[in-house]
Amino acid sequence: MRLHISHTTSYTYRDPVVLLPHRMMLSPRASPVLSPVFAELRCTPAAELAWTQDVFGNLIATATFSHFATRLEIRSLLVVEQTADAWPVFNIAPHAHSYPFRYSERERSDLGGLLAPVHPDPGGRLATWARALVRSEPTDTLALLQDVSAASQNGIAYVARESEGTQLPGITLDLGSGSCRDIAMLFIEAVRHLGFAARAVSGYAFDPRADGSGGPERQHDATHAWAEVYLPCAGWIAFDPTNRRMGEANLVPVAVGRDIARLSPVEGHYLGPAAAFLGMTVEVMVSAAPLQNTASNPGGA
Repeated sequence: MRLHISHTTSYTYRDPVVLLPHRMMLSPRASPVLSPVFAELRCTPAAELAWTQDVFGNLIATATFSHFATRLEIRSLLVVEQTADAWPVFNIAPHAHSYPFRYSERERSDLGGLLAPVHPDPGGRLATWARALVRSEPTDTLALLQDVSAASQNGIAYVARESEGTQLPGITLDLGSGSCRDIAMLFIEAVRHLGFAARAVSGYAFDPRADGSGGPERQHDATHAWAEVYLPCAGWIAFDPTNRRMGEANLVPVAVGRDIARLSPVEGHYLGPAAAFLGMTVEVMVSAAPLQNTASNPGGA
């Protein structure tokens, strides 16, 4: 399936301001089931782009501006080929089919902080919540992870939250609601308490059920957040607790990290009075219709 993704972030200011460098994580991560076909990143006013990679291999674009501005627009256009199976079969090492199992010392060394919870857990509440989902020992590893994924969404209402940051898992449990990034972090921290290595993923999701017109399927949406759990031999397996899905089908990962709060698509500041800032808008569209005239710049940025 070929997906076309348009992501536009716009900032407006009352008076001309000096735009400081902006850091952008908008370029997809290639994998055996995801191939970037076309990529274009534009800034208005024009910017000089410098490309780097962070410790997780995420592709970072840093925009440097030379003009005052009353408006900043950052627009990313992507076309990717997504070939993930909707019903994947994972080649998990025999010793990891059942939980509990132990990662090898080499794996534990390489996984490092991805094994340890990020947030404090006063009184061990989250650890207790996660442990209660283990029905028996031993138990099937994938079934357990799917149970934690389902529990991270059961009784927790999805809410689109515009404010920055991620709720603490305990707050998500208390409120009974959260955004996709809150639900993803609840799952991530829970499985870490059970001894799994997990990482946060930010990117885009396409829902083929969203359009029933029979024509090109288009969605106005936002960026999405989910999780990946490392299992020996199988590698990183995607879990999307918000949508109760396992596997990479219909997902386009852009960045991974220990904490979803560190995976903001755009970060930047300006020099000028605080009152100069009028607001920010974000528009994301994911489409299954092919983008025309992309062959001239395959994989470009």
